[in-house]
Amino acid sequence: MSANQRKVIITAAITGGIHIPTMSPYLPITPDQIVEECVRAHEAGAAVCHIHVRDPETGQPVPRLDLFHEVASRVKARCDVVLCTTTGGAPGQTPPERLGVVNELSPELASCNMGSMNFALFPLAERYKEYKHDWERPFLEGTTEHIFANTFGGMKYFIETMQEQETRPELEIYDIGMINNAAYMVNAGILQRPIYIQFVLGILGGVPATVENLVMMHGQARQLLGDFQWSVAAAGRFQFPIALAALAMGGNVRVGLEDSVYIGKGEFAKSNADQVAKMVRIMRELSIEPATADDARQILGLKGSGAVKF
Repeated sequence: MSANQRKVIITAAITGGIHIPTMSPYLPITPDQIVEECVRAHEAGAAVCHIHVRDPETGQPVPRLDLFHEVASRVKARCDVVLCTTTGGAPGQTPPERLGVVNELSPELASCNMGSMNFALFPLAERYKEYKHDWERPFLEGTTEHIFANTFGGMKYFIETMQEQETRPELEIYDIGMINNAAYMVNAGILQRPIYIQFVLGILGGVPATVENLVMMHGQARQLLGDFQWSVAAAGRFQFPIALAALAMGGNVRVGLEDSVYIGKGEFAKSNADQVAKMVRIMRELSIEPATADDARQILGLKGSGAVKF
Protein backbone atom coordinates (compact mmCIF):
# COMPACT_ATOMS: atom_id res chain seq x y z
CA MET A 1 0.00 0.00 0.00
CA SER A 2 1.46 3.36 -0.98
CA ALA A 3 1.82 6.23 1.48
CA ASN A 4 -1.06 8.19 -0.03
CA GLN A 5 -3.40 5.22 0.45
CA ARG A 6 -2.46 4.34 4.00
CA LYS A 7 -4.84 5.03 6.85
CA VAL A 8 -3.57 5.27 10.41
CA ILE A 9 -5.54 4.57 13.57
CA ILE A 10 -5.36 7.39 16.09
CA THR A 11 -6.15 6.34 19.64
CA ALA A 12 -6.98 8.98 22.24
CA ALA A 13 -6.15 7.89 25.79
CA ILE A 14 -8.65 10.11 27.56
CA THR A 15 -7.70 10.35 31.24
CA GLY A 16 -5.66 7.33 32.37
CA GLY A 17 -4.73 6.30 35.88
CA ILE A 18 -1.37 8.07 36.17
CA HIS A 19 -1.85 11.81 36.02
CA ILE A 20 -3.37 13.56 39.02
CA PRO A 21 -5.79 16.52 38.93
CA THR A 22 -3.09 18.86 40.23
CA MET A 23 -1.09 18.33 37.04
CA SER A 24 -3.64 19.93 34.72
CA PRO A 25 -6.94 21.81 35.07
CA TYR A 26 -8.08 20.10 31.88
CA LEU A 27 -7.72 16.47 32.99
CA PRO A 28 -11.20 14.91 32.63
CA ILE A 29 -12.54 13.57 35.92
CA THR A 30 -16.31 13.14 35.93
CA PRO A 31 -18.34 10.88 33.64
CA ASP A 32 -19.69 14.00 31.92
CA GLN A 33 -16.17 15.22 31.20
CA ILE A 34 -14.88 11.84 30.04
CA VAL A 35 -17.87 11.32 27.73
CA GLU A 36 -17.48 14.79 26.25
CA GLU A 37 -13.76 14.23 25.73
CA CYS A 38 -14.38 10.93 23.91
CA VAL A 39 -16.91 12.55 21.59
CA ARG A 40 -14.68 15.55 20.87
CA ALA A 41 -11.62 13.34 20.27
CA HIS A 42 -13.63 11.22 17.83
CA GLU A 43 -14.86 14.32 16.00
CA ALA A 44 -11.25 15.50 15.74
CA GLY A 45 -10.15 12.24 14.10
CA ALA A 46 -9.66 9.54 16.74
CA ALA A 47 -10.92 6.11 15.71
CA VAL A 48 -10.37 4.63 19.20
CA CYS A 49 -10.75 6.05 22.69
CA HIS A 50 -8.95 4.32 25.55
CA ILE A 51 -10.87 4.85 28.78
CA HIS A 52 -10.28 4.78 32.52
CA VAL A 53 -12.71 6.18 35.08
CA ARG A 54 -12.16 8.29 38.19
CA ASP A 55 -13.97 9.15 41.39
CA PRO A 56 -16.11 12.12 40.31
CA GLU A 57 -15.40 14.00 43.57
CA THR A 58 -11.67 13.46 44.03
CA GLY A 59 -10.37 12.43 40.62
CA GLN A 60 -8.76 9.30 42.03
CA PRO A 61 -8.62 6.35 39.57
CA VAL A 62 -11.21 3.72 40.52
CA PRO A 63 -12.39 0.39 39.04
CA ARG A 64 -16.11 1.18 39.47
CA LEU A 65 -18.15 -0.73 36.91
CA ASP A 66 -21.11 1.63 37.22
CA LEU A 67 -18.92 4.50 36.02
CA PHE A 68 -17.46 2.44 33.17
CA HIS A 69 -20.95 1.44 32.06
CA GLU A 70 -22.23 5.01 32.25
CA VAL A 71 -19.34 6.39 30.25
CA ALA A 72 -19.38 3.65 27.62
CA SER A 73 -23.13 3.68 27.05
CA ARG A 74 -23.29 7.46 26.79
CA VAL A 75 -20.37 7.61 24.37
CA LYS A 76 -21.92 4.90 22.21
CA ALA A 77 -25.21 6.83 22.13
CA ARG A 78 -23.43 9.89 20.73
CA CYS A 79 -20.79 8.53 18.35
CA ASP A 80 -19.39 5.38 16.75
CA VAL A 81 -15.86 5.51 18.20
CA VAL A 82 -14.24 2.20 19.18
CA LEU A 83 -13.87 2.01 22.96
CA CYS A 84 -10.80 0.32 24.42
CA THR A 85 -11.25 -0.21 28.16
CA THR A 86 -8.32 -0.37 30.51
CA THR A 87 -7.43 -3.49 32.43
CA GLY A 88 -4.28 -1.84 33.75
CA GLY A 89 -6.32 0.15 36.22
CA ALA A 90 -4.22 2.06 38.71
CA PRO A 91 -1.64 1.19 41.41
CA GLY A 92 -3.19 -1.00 44.11
CA GLN A 93 -6.04 -2.47 42.09
CA THR A 94 -6.38 -6.28 42.10
CA PRO A 95 -6.56 -8.41 38.92
CA PRO A 96 -10.32 -9.11 39.37
CA GLU A 97 -10.90 -5.35 39.81
CA ARG A 98 -8.85 -4.60 36.72
CA LEU A 99 -10.59 -7.24 34.59
CA GLY A 100 -14.15 -6.69 35.79
CA VAL A 101 -14.88 -4.18 33.04
CA VAL A 102 -14.30 -6.80 30.32
CA ASN A 103 -16.92 -9.16 31.73
CA GLU A 104 -19.27 -6.25 32.41
CA LEU A 105 -19.05 -4.47 29.06
CA SER A 106 -17.55 -7.01 26.60
CA PRO A 107 -15.84 -4.15 24.74
CA GLU A 108 -14.37 -4.36 21.26
CA LEU A 109 -10.85 -3.70 22.60
CA ALA A 110 -9.19 -3.89 26.02
CA SER A 111 -5.65 -3.27 27.16
CA CYS A 112 -3.72 -6.41 28.12
CA ASN A 113 -0.39 -5.88 29.88
CA MET A 114 2.30 -8.37 28.93
CA GLY A 115 4.58 -8.44 31.94
CA SER A 116 5.39 -7.17 35.41
CA MET A 117 7.42 -4.03 35.94
CA ASN A 118 8.38 -1.30 38.39
CA PHE A 119 5.86 1.35 37.35
CA ALA A 120 7.27 4.47 38.97
CA LEU A 121 5.71 7.92 39.25
CA PHE A 122 7.42 9.09 42.45
CA PRO A 123 9.82 11.61 40.81
CA LEU A 124 6.75 13.68 39.89
CA ALA A 125 5.87 14.24 43.54
CA GLU A 126 8.54 16.91 44.03
CA ARG A 127 7.27 19.05 41.16
CA TYR A 128 4.28 20.32 43.13
CA LYS A 129 4.20 22.34 46.35
CA GLU A 130 0.45 22.13 46.77
CA TYR A 131 -2.06 19.47 45.76
CA LYS A 132 -5.77 19.68 45.02
CA HIS A 133 -6.58 16.46 46.93
CA ASP A 134 -5.09 14.64 49.91
CA TRP A 135 -4.66 11.36 48.03
CA GLU A 136 -2.42 12.72 45.28
CA ARG A 137 1.02 13.07 46.88
CA PRO A 138 0.85 9.67 48.69
CA PHE A 139 -0.33 8.12 45.42
CA LEU A 140 2.77 9.35 43.60
CA GLU A 141 5.22 8.68 46.43
CA GLY A 142 3.84 5.19 46.98
CA THR A 143 5.07 4.06 43.59
CA THR A 144 8.59 3.75 45.00
CA GLU A 145 7.41 0.31 46.13
CA HIS A 146 4.86 -0.41 43.41
CA ILE A 147 5.25 -3.44 41.19
CA PHE A 148 2.77 -3.53 38.33
CA ALA A 149 2.13 -7.25 38.58
CA ASN A 150 1.29 -9.20 35.43
CA THR A 151 2.36 -12.79 36.07
CA PHE A 152 2.11 -15.57 33.50
CA GLY A 153 -0.93 -16.90 35.33
CA GLY A 154 -2.43 -13.44 35.36
CA MET A 155 -1.73 -12.83 31.68
CA LYS A 156 -3.36 -16.15 30.80
CA TYR A 157 -6.41 -15.21 32.89
CA PHE A 158 -6.70 -11.81 31.20
CA ILE A 159 -6.21 -13.13 27.66
CA GLU A 160 -8.63 -16.03 28.04
CA THR A 161 -11.29 -13.82 29.59
CA MET A 162 -10.99 -11.32 26.75
CA GLN A 163 -11.17 -14.04 24.12
CA GLU A 164 -14.25 -15.54 25.78
CA GLN A 165 -15.88 -12.13 25.39
CA GLU A 166 -14.57 -11.77 21.81
CA THR A 167 -12.73 -8.67 23.01
CA ARG A 168 -9.50 -8.05 21.12
CA PRO A 169 -6.54 -7.80 23.52
CA GLU A 170 -4.39 -4.74 22.92
CA LEU A 171 -1.01 -6.03 24.08
CA GLU A 172 0.77 -3.35 26.13
CA ILE A 173 4.52 -3.80 25.68
CA TYR A 174 6.65 -1.63 28.01
CA ASP A 175 9.98 -3.40 27.53
CA ILE A 176 11.60 -5.93 25.25
CA GLY A 177 11.13 -8.90 27.59
CA MET A 178 7.37 -8.49 27.29
CA ILE A 179 7.64 -9.36 23.59
CA ASN A 180 9.03 -12.74 24.64
CA ASN A 181 6.06 -13.16 27.01
CA ALA A 182 3.63 -12.43 24.18
CA ALA A 183 5.42 -14.92 21.92
CA TYR A 184 5.09 -17.58 24.61
CA MET A 185 1.36 -16.93 24.85
CA VAL A 186 1.00 -17.36 21.08
CA ASN A 187 3.17 -20.48 20.90
CA ALA A 188 1.33 -22.05 23.84
CA GLY A 189 -1.98 -21.59 22.02
CA ILE A 190 -3.31 -19.16 24.63
CA LEU A 191 -3.26 -15.96 22.58
CA GLN A 192 -5.06 -16.22 19.26
CA ARG A 193 -4.30 -14.20 16.15
CA PRO A 194 -4.70 -11.52 14.88
CA ILE A 195 -2.31 -9.71 17.23
CA TYR A 196 -2.44 -6.03 18.11
CA ILE A 197 0.46 -4.45 20.02
CA GLN A 198 0.76 -1.10 21.75
CA PHE A 199 4.42 -0.27 22.37
CA VAL A 200 4.56 1.99 25.44
CA LEU A 201 7.78 3.99 25.87
CA GLY A 202 9.03 6.43 28.46
CA ILE A 203 7.62 5.05 31.72
CA LEU A 204 10.19 4.90 34.54
CA GLY A 205 10.65 1.16 34.98
CA GLY A 206 10.16 0.47 31.26
CA VAL A 207 12.12 1.17 28.10
CA PRO A 208 13.21 4.78 27.48
CA ALA A 209 11.38 6.70 24.75
CA THR A 210 13.88 6.73 21.91
CA VAL A 211 13.53 6.00 18.22
CA GLU A 212 16.28 3.39 18.55
CA ASN A 213 14.30 1.53 21.19
CA LEU A 214 11.10 1.63 19.14
CA VAL A 215 12.95 0.21 16.13
CA MET A 216 14.55 -2.49 18.29
CA MET A 217 11.27 -3.53 19.87
CA HIS A 218 9.42 -3.56 16.57
CA GLY A 219 12.15 -5.66 14.97
CA GLN A 220 12.21 -8.15 17.83
CA ALA A 221 8.43 -8.46 17.70
CA ARG A 222 8.58 -9.21 13.96
CA GLN A 223 11.11 -11.96 14.61
CA LEU A 224 9.13 -13.59 17.41
CA LEU A 225 5.52 -12.92 16.41
CA GLY A 226 5.51 -12.57 12.64
CA ASP A 227 2.56 -10.54 11.42
CA PHE A 228 0.77 -8.09 13.70
CA GLN A 229 -0.80 -4.65 13.81
CA TRP A 230 0.78 -2.12 16.12
CA SER A 231 0.64 1.33 17.62
CA VAL A 232 2.86 3.40 19.89
CA ALA A 233 2.32 5.52 23.00
CA ALA A 234 5.07 7.64 24.53
CA ALA A 235 5.01 9.50 27.82
CA GLY A 236 5.27 13.23 28.30
CA ARG A 237 7.33 15.31 25.90
CA PHE A 238 8.14 12.25 23.82
CA GLN A 239 4.51 11.79 22.78
CA PHE A 240 4.66 13.41 19.35
CA PRO A 241 8.30 12.71 18.37
CA ILE A 242 7.89 8.96 18.93
CA ALA A 243 4.50 9.01 17.20
CA LEU A 244 6.16 10.54 14.14
CA ALA A 245 8.73 7.74 14.14
CA ALA A 246 5.88 5.22 14.25
CA LEU A 247 4.23 6.90 11.25
CA ALA A 248 7.49 6.59 9.29
CA MET A 249 7.68 2.91 10.25
CA GLY A 250 4.11 2.10 9.19
CA GLY A 251 2.53 2.00 12.64
CA ASN A 252 -0.50 3.55 14.29
CA VAL A 253 -0.36 6.20 17.02
CA ARG A 254 -1.76 7.12 20.42
CA VAL A 255 -2.12 10.56 21.92
CA GLY A 256 -4.21 11.84 24.83
CA LEU A 257 -4.07 13.33 28.29
CA GLU A 258 -3.25 9.95 29.82
CA ASP A 259 0.18 10.15 28.20
CA SER A 260 0.85 13.90 28.23
CA VAL A 261 -1.09 16.87 29.57
CA TYR A 262 0.69 19.20 27.12
CA ILE A 263 0.15 20.17 23.49
CA GLY A 264 3.57 21.81 23.17
CA LYS A 265 6.44 22.97 25.35
CA GLY A 266 4.95 24.46 28.51
CA GLU A 267 1.45 24.67 26.98
CA PHE A 268 -1.40 22.63 28.42
CA ALA A 269 -3.62 20.70 26.04
CA LYS A 270 -7.11 21.96 26.80
CA SER A 271 -8.62 18.71 25.58
CA ASN A 272 -7.73 15.37 24.05
CA ALA A 273 -9.20 16.74 20.83
CA ASP A 274 -6.37 19.31 20.68
CA GLN A 275 -3.79 16.55 20.56
CA VAL A 276 -5.81 14.49 18.07
CA ALA A 277 -6.24 17.49 15.78
CA LYS A 278 -2.50 18.20 15.91
CA MET A 279 -1.77 14.59 14.95
CA VAL A 280 -4.26 14.76 12.08
CA ARG A 281 -2.58 17.91 10.74
CA ILE A 282 0.84 16.25 10.87
CA MET A 283 -0.45 13.09 9.17
CA ARG A 284 -2.09 14.98 6.34
CA GLU A 285 1.15 16.84 5.69
CA LEU A 286 2.59 13.35 5.10
CA SER A 287 -0.33 12.30 2.86
CA ILE A 288 -1.59 9.90 5.54
CA GLU A 289 -5.29 9.83 6.33
CA PRO A 290 -6.70 9.10 9.80
CA ALA A 291 -8.66 5.87 9.93
CA THR A 292 -12.34 6.02 10.74
CA ALA A 293 -13.79 3.84 13.49
CA ASP A 294 -15.02 1.39 10.85
CA ASP A 295 -11.59 1.37 9.22
CA ALA A 296 -10.10 0.50 12.63
CA ARG A 297 -12.59 -2.32 13.08
CA GLN A 298 -11.54 -3.79 9.75
CA ILE A 299 -7.81 -3.29 10.30
CA LEU A 300 -7.88 -4.86 13.78
CA GLY A 301 -10.52 -7.51 13.14
CA LEU A 302 -12.93 -6.25 15.80
CA LYS A 303 -16.37 -7.69 16.44
CA GLY A 304 -18.24 -4.40 16.00
CA SER A 305 -20.21 -2.12 18.29
CA GLY A 306 -23.34 -4.25 17.97
CA ALA A 307 -21.71 -7.09 19.94
CA VAL A 308 -20.82 -5.17 23.11
CA LYS A 309 -22.80 -5.15 26.38
CA PHE A 310 -23.44 -1.44 26.65
